[in-house]
Amino acid sequence: MTSAIVLCGGSGSRMGPIGVNKTLLPYRGKPLFIHSAEVFSALGMKVIVAAPADDTTVFTEALSAAGIEAIVVPGGADRYLSVLNGLKACPDDTSVVLIHDGARPRISRELALRVEKAANELGSAIPALPCHDTIKFVEGDVITGTPSRVGLRRVQTPQGFRYREIREAYERFSAQSGSFTDDASVLEATGARVHIVDGLAENEKITVLGDYEMLEDRALPRISVGIGQDTHRLVEGRRLILCGVDVPFEKGLLGHSDADAAVHALIDAILGAAALGDIGQHFPDSDERYRGISSLKLLENVMTLIRAKGFTLCHADITITCQRPKLAPYIVAMRETLARTMGVPPESVSVKATTSEGLGYEGRGEGISAMSAATLQSKVSY
Repeated sequence: MTSAIVLCGGSGSRMGPIGVNKTLLPYRGKPLFIHSAEVFSALGMKVIVAAPADDTTVFTEALSAAGIEAIVVPGGADRYLSVLNGLKACPDDTSVVLIHDGARPRISRELALRVEKAANELGSAIPALPCHDTIKFVEGDVITGTPSRVGLRRVQTPQGFRYREIREAYERFSAQSGSFTDDASVLEATGARVHIVDGLAENEKITVLGDYEMLEDRALPRISVGIGQDTHRLVEGRRLILCGVDVPFEKGLLGHSDADAAVHALIDAILGAAALGDIGQHFPDSDERYRGISSLKLLENVMTLIRAKGFTLCHADITITCQRPKLAPYIVAMRETLARTMGVPPESVSVKATTSEGLGYEGRGEGISAMSAATLQSKVSY
């Protein structure tokens, strides 16, 4: 079988005072190290996580929350000793081991399989990329030479090896642990040939705070969708307001506020997409502040709330069901009113009206219902 060691034991001193192990920093809603652990676990590999001795419980809980079965071992005083602890924890039937930096969250399934396959066939495999920048030898602030880029490669992890060979190499050179900067160099010290495979440009290591900030900037947006539904009774003596527009009719909708069922459905859809509850939680009908209030004011408050949480509205869609009055003449005004209230272009808002073909309370003219869907985008850590 293949085992995968995820290294999380480093101090992360080059990140600065961030107050947490850097592999626990959030990325797309999960700690950094979980992303690579998920890839290895999904491929059927046995996952071993080398974590700081004081934080093993935190890492164990994070793995459990992600549904990943893994062995958590305390890291050593340096990377070398953390790898050695991980190697010792591998199951006895391990034939190939992949060793990966927990601070490289953008590993792909394809890269892991490429390294595993080559390690099985050749005994070793490390991912590498060409050097496009010119490299200089320097002493102090003086350049002393310029090596050719032809024979240079930038290496990454995971680095894969036949298990017995890399474990024996690590045990053999443990007294010289400070001499090695990666796993391949340990095997090289035995005289063995180490092979390379194509690396992955996105598979970058988070070393300094700027790396993490750039990682967040490049993160794919989180897209979430919410749905909402509302119904109000039609009664005499009330204005009929739908999507913030006064619609001439002999009856209006009954409610604590202006009873705009369409806006209420939209508010619930937006709150649902942001996982922020529902309209009743934020604007309860037991609160006199909201008696007779324009539902557009409530919508403005909701937009302020979701923006503070890092969300933007991509699109909203509303369907209003009523037998009478006919709403077609008011649809354009409804879209424009909602778009203006939410601060989005009219093309991001859809309003449709339909009847129930005379069926149900809408068909009998007893009430009006509305349904809505809202799509939000966010890059926040969640």
